[in-house]
Amino acid sequence: MRYKNIIFDLDGVLVFTDEYHYLAWKQVADKLGIPFDEKMNNRLRGVSRMESLDIILSKSRILFSESQKKNIAEEKNAIYKKFLDNLSPLSIDIETFETLKRLRDSGIKLAIGSSSKNAEYILEKTGISPFFTAVSSGLNILRSKPDPEVFLKAAEYLKTYSKDCLVIEDAHSGIEAACNGGFDSVGMRDAYSNKKATYRIKSIKELIDIVIGSNNVCR
Repeated sequence: MRYKNIIFDLDGVLVFTDEYHYLAWKQVADKLGIPFDEKMNNRLRGVSRMESLDIILSKSRILFSESQKKNIAEEKNAIYKKFLDNLSPLSIDIETFETLKRLRDSGIKLAIGSSSKNAEYILEKTGISPFFTAVSSGLNILRSKPDPEVFLKAAEYLKTYSKDCLVIEDAHSGIEAACNGGFDSVGMRDAYSNKKATYRIKSIKELIDIVIGSNNVCR
């Protein structure tokens, strides 16, 4: 097999919590009187919570102190975590579950590389935590994507090197991060059009062809 390890982004790849992020940021922005829509929300994909907040606050005429920004970010996270309570194993579609199982049963080590500080909680709520040997998240990095730190940490936790890993991403910033870290990458959903991705897939089950079976996917 070409890749012995696969590093997955979480939100938008394995679990669909984008709407929860949007609704939480929307509540915060509305309270602050800042315009916020789905177009701006797309700019926050793969970006850390504090950097996301800075993007939102750039639309405000008010200057916020670091203490105020910290409180706003904590308020957003509290709202978001209430939405996460709705997650369950039923939040993972069967195609994703079967793909993870097939990859793991083939001896491939799986890891998470996500900027989210709630990654472990999401994995536990959805019941897919046992598939993953390592989790690199917003809790153990200083720089968010397109910096490759989160993926490099995942490779470190897997005790391997970037050349032996394949990164799965749905955000352009994630593909950039993979390239910056020397990883091959798979672009899906929003990142499907990214020309820097090593492969492009429309369905997660196509990973089987890339890693295990015939290579009948877009390159």
